[in-house]
Amino acid sequence: MLLALDVGNTQTVIGVFDPALPAPGAAKRQRGASGEEMADLAFHWRIATIPERTPDEHALLLVDLLRLVGVDLRREKELHRLSGIAVSSSVPGATSGLREMAQRWFPVPTVVIEPGVRTGMPILYDNPKEVGADRIANAVAALDLFSPPLIVVDLGTATTFDVISAAGEYLGGAIAPGIEISTDALFAHAAALRRVELVEPRHVVGKSTVESIQSGVIYGQVALVDGLCRRIMEDLGEATVIATGGLAGIIRPLSEVVDHHEPWLTLHGLRLVFERNADRIGARGL
Repeated sequence: MLLALDVGNTQTVIGVFDPALPAPGAAKRQRGASGEEMADLAFHWRIATIPERTPDEHALLLVDLLRLVGVDLRREKELHRLSGIAVSSSVPGATSGLREMAQRWFPVPTVVIEPGVRTGMPILYDNPKEVGADRIANAVAALDLFSPPLIVVDLGTATTFDVISAAGEYLGGAIAPGIEISTDALFAHAAALRRVELVEPRHVVGKSTVESIQSGVIYGQVALVDGLCRRIMEDLGEATVIATGGLAGIIRPLSEVVDHHEPWLTLHGLRLVFERNADRIGARGL
């Protein structure tokens, strides 16, 4: 059983990979090129990212989440089922807390995506150390599932675009404010406007202030995704576009360029990176 944790600025996604756990929510998907099934993602959760959580609090949260699905790591037999932990994090405080949590409470091989970790992908950034861990995990997973060239659009706190060449190289990408950042700024600086639910409006031309905000925010983000992907393809050539992230489900149905929606892409990338480092991971992690 592998625990995969993707720590974002706003939310943290936790996944459990274990073929021995047949779960109602198990996500069996097909590999893009080979047609073989990827390893089962048996369970997944999305929680708020709180950088101030202590290592003990992280451990308690994980144990309680797993108990909800019948896995009790307080029992020695159950703890032995845990084969490893894989982490990608954009929040330094949370990264150190999770690393210490693993060392103290879960003495299993642990991989934190950072410089020195094998990814199996050439990174052609001017400074490869600047590439976010989640962006690396997304690129690794996309290349495993689909034939390149590829564009991965991650719609979270920021909207990021990651580009993989036909040769399987990470070329770079683009970073733009995400939907929630944009709406927070709008409501903070426009006193007459109020927060609205982020759903597709009934009309592009809003018939009320609520609909007008929804149209501007949702269709504006769609225009950003479609427009930037088309500009990238002017340099890259035709590419497969994969959307992921917490807000991808809203944008994908409205986009003209997104080909696939992979909500758990980062978790799959974490599993792959863990496996590619398995031969040199000690109990204290990598």
